[in-house]
Amino acid sequence: MAFLGDAPETADARALYDDDRSSYGYVMDLSHLWAHHPPAHQQLFALLEELVEAGGLTLRQRAILVVSGAATVGDSYCSLAWGGKLATVTDPDLAAAVLRGSDDGLSPAEHAMATWARTVARDPNATTAADVEELRAAGWTDRQVFAITTFVALRAAFSTVNDALGAVPDPELRAGVPLQVRDAVTWGR
Repeated sequence: MAFLGDAPETADARALYDDDRSSYGYVMDLSHLWAHHPPAHQQLFALLEELVEAGGLTLRQRAILVVSGAATVGDSYCSLAWGGKLATVTDPDLAAAVLRGSDDGLSPAEHAMATWARTVARDPNATTAADVEELRAAGWTDRQVFAITTFVALRAAFSTVNDALGAVPDPELRAGVPLQVRDAVTWGR
């Protein structure tokens, strides 16, 4: 369990827990953290959804972005969760490869996006105009580059809160992802 105690029982906290039970069959450890202020969770994910729409991002593209960024910052929770999603929309070996930093099997546009996500997550001050030009050359518009960048940054913020407050990947989560994904995630809690 995370470092914080139980959140106060509120209607918003119950809704967060009920959503987890409905979607996953259990309450995720990270939801116990976010139950301390559910509106922050709601607003963060509403903004992420707006960025997905603005960027025209598919589930596969979102998974590549989250996996690339989460693996870079050492977030095991999101790496496992989204590595499992990436395995579902691609295959377990490709998901494990992206978790390990290999983009073999990705399209040129996906490769550019994954490379960008890793750079933004690792050191946003290291980005250059040439990096953005590589995204454009791969077919991404400026609007999409903004959406992708903001999506990665907000996912990093989500990971930071979860990691700093001790969220641990749930046993159900670990058990539900392919072995290749579990074996690739060697960092975090």
